[in-house]
Amino acid sequence: MTRTPRNPIRTGVVGLTVIALLLLAAFHSDDLPIIGGGTTYSAEFTEAAGLVPTNEVRVAGVKVGKVTDVGLAGDRVLVTFRVKDAWLGDRSTAAIRVKTLLGQKFLALDPRGAEPLDPGTPIPRDRTLSPYDVQEAFNGLATTVGQLDTGQLAHSFQVLSETFRGSADSVRGALDGLSALSRTISSRDEQLARLLGNTRQLTETLADRNEQFEKLLADGNLLLGELRKRRDAIGALLTGTRALSRELSGLVEDNTAQLRPALEQLDRVTALLQRNQDALDRGLALMGPFYRVFANTLGNGRWFDVYICGLLPPAVDLGVVGFTEEGCLPPGVQRTAPSGGGR
Repeated sequence: MTRTPRNPIRTGVVGLTVIALLLLAAFHSDDLPIIGGGTTYSAEFTEAAGLVPTNEVRVAGVKVGKVTDVGLAGDRVLVTFRVKDAWLGDRSTAAIRVKTLLGQKFLALDPRGAEPLDPGTPIPRDRTLSPYDVQEAFNGLATTVGQLDTGQLAHSFQVLSETFRGSADSVRGALDGLSALSRTISSRDEQLARLLGNTRQLTETLADRNEQFEKLLADGNLLLGELRKRRDAIGALLTGTRALSRELSGLVEDNTAQLRPALEQLDRVTALLQRNQDALDRGLALMGPFYRVFANTLGNGRWFDVYICGLLPPAVDLGVVGFTEEGCLPPGVQRTAPSGGGR
């Protein structure tokens, strides 16, 4: 029976398709029906307030899921989110909260009710709450103030003040104050416009740097976590050192009788070695002159320069026979005449 050879192109296409499906399943594992990320619910809000998909969903400050979609549903905003390992009741409430100072949001849930929440029924608007966006308020304030005609406003206040000049003192004082306020606003028009413009620019810059600030805060958390680990490691090291010192102290106390003779013997051995060291030092010091004389002896090539005068007596006189009458003196030493009288 012959086997049909496999088509490499078809095998490659099938393999690449399987790999692509596996990668797609890995990236979207939360959306899979069996191993997905929990139950999908929805909630109605009057406005999105900056909430976007992938924002966190929290219950009592603990992350339990994420927002999957934010879209319009008629005159309201429908927020779809997925929750895992958390129970929601039929009277649960939802609120969009501010997560960071830079404006990032998250969806906060408050589980309430006696019956489980139906995933097909969204949380109504009377049980949801949207925050007030400070950035949009500043932007709107800057735009509104920029459109005001401050000169016309000052003139209007001036006309009111002149119209009510004959009124009671309290009314005239209030209008005079309004007139002074209008003149102040008019004189500070450029400064206020510049201040509000810079405020808007500052808020926009902070919003643009949101990711960098988030990364900075995340890195700070990692640094603090690493410092905490190092602190725990140093604490464990100190604890182990204290335990080791206690064990060594107990060991020394238990073996004092055995250690004392060993230490005394070690002291005697050390003293003997020191004496031998001193003897070796003295021998090396005395060997220096010997080697100098020995080198001088062999300084004439193959001959030895020796002097054996010391082997003979100074003078020998036996009466009949005598030798070394002059005696033997070292080279270079001159004989001196005997002291005494003479002619």
